[in-house]
Amino acid sequence: MDGGDTLTSMTPLSPVDEVTVTSQRPLDAALTLSPHQRGPGDPAHRRSADGAIWRVSRQLSGPVTYRITQSDRHTVRVQAWGPGATEFLTGAEALLGLDDEAEDFAPEHPKLAEAHRRFPHLRIGRTGRVMEALVPAILEQRVHGIDAFAAWRRLLTKFGERPPGPAPDGMRVPLTADQWRRMPSWEFHRANVDPARSKTIVQCARVADRLEQASSFPRAEATKRLRAVPGVGIWTAAEVAQRAFGDSDALSVGDYHLAAVVGWSLLGEPIDDAQMVQYLAPLQPHRYRAVRLLQVSGQAVKPKFGPRTAVADHRWH
Repeated sequence: MDGGDTLTSMTPLSPVDEVTVTSQRPLDAALTLSPHQRGPGDPAHRRSADGAIWRVSRQLSGPVTYRITQSDRHTVRVQAWGPGATEFLTGAEALLGLDDEAEDFAPEHPKLAEAHRRFPHLRIGRTGRVMEALVPAILEQRVHGIDAFAAWRRLLTKFGERPPGPAPDGMRVPLTADQWRRMPSWEFHRANVDPARSKTIVQCARVADRLEQASSFPRAEATKRLRAVPGVGIWTAAEVAQRAFGDSDALSVGDYHLAAVVGWSLLGEPIDDAQMVQYLAPLQPHRYRAVRLLQVSGQAVKPKFGPRTAVADHRWH
């Protein structure tokens, strides 16, 4: 279990809305939703002892707590509480990747072909919530994951509101754009977030309405709008596109490890970003899908050479 499974509620008698999602193609809710968890103890994502996935989000209509359980390979039950429940449930199928098309994905590399055969239930889902994907991605820029996850956990735990309905203890609703915009600089500092990243978060929060609109744009146009904000580069935009837009082609160019992992896994040698882009070009529009298949199939490899770099502590400067 990722966190405590004690259920708490500020409104224990709050009504629950629910839908049952079925698909002829296999589904795996846990696999589809795993990229949305930002490290162990993510206050917006929990896996309870009974296998249920709990998440909290902020819809246009308000906060929502939702619980996802899978009864078989083709059926998922989605329950939701709170002001945003009805709005959230209209997008439940998209979240679970039912509109993710992979029929034209036919990789030639034996590792990818085998992974695709073994994981036909891999889906690329989309939340449609840009800021909820964007802020954690900015926190993850140029730092260790453990450092970024700790910052996300600290800020969300301290400033996020308690979720509606029942939820595992310690869960919090992602902050509003106005909360991020008004976040005192010293709170970012205490969370070990350097000024460059905190400035980017605040700038994004100031134009959050325009950024949220991008979820309805064609993917290229949506990415262009994200990258118009200073501090949001190709890597950050790809990380958001993967989660908020369900972009199966959003390749995280600029990732510290990805090019080397792709090179070692598929070619047996390291490559750089430019070589990775060139090598994976024939797989468009499924380059992110290919990366996910390497990850979930256990075939993503990268030899370790030397000690791991230290986590930077920005709180003392």
